[in-house]
Amino acid sequence: MTQRNNYAARMDLKRQLQVAAGPVSDRFPDVDGIVIQMTYFRKGLNPILMQRRVNVFPTTYAYFNMACMISGCTDGGFDLTPVIAGMVKEHKRLGKGSLACCGKIGDIASDHADIAYEITIEFNKGAPAD
Repeated sequence: MTQRNNYAARMDLKRQLQVAAGPVSDRFPDVDGIVIQMTYFRKGLNPILMQRRVNVFPTTYAYFNMACMISGCTDGGFDLTPVIAGMVKEHKRLGKGSLACCGKIGDIASDHADIAYEITIEFNKGAPAD
């Protein structure tokens, strides 16, 4: 029962953060859409954990904190918000990079996971070009 309550509390907090971020159309009015492609890596023999593609529409919440996919990771994840905000500010259409998870497994902080990302932003017709 405790696990169910913890899950419900985490989902409630995530929903509050999404609502607080507001929709993409309010936060980035020049943006028509964003595509985020990520490859999750982990330490071990099979380093590629998964590949993921996220399509973001103007009506989507401007919440870009992607969860860590490693079981048992707490307080981790990958916050792409500053990356996307910087790209929009500079009107960049393509951005690539990597981020490491700063979470911990148990009581030990570790370098257990990271992602490589490629972000493509489609701007409105009236938005200035890069």
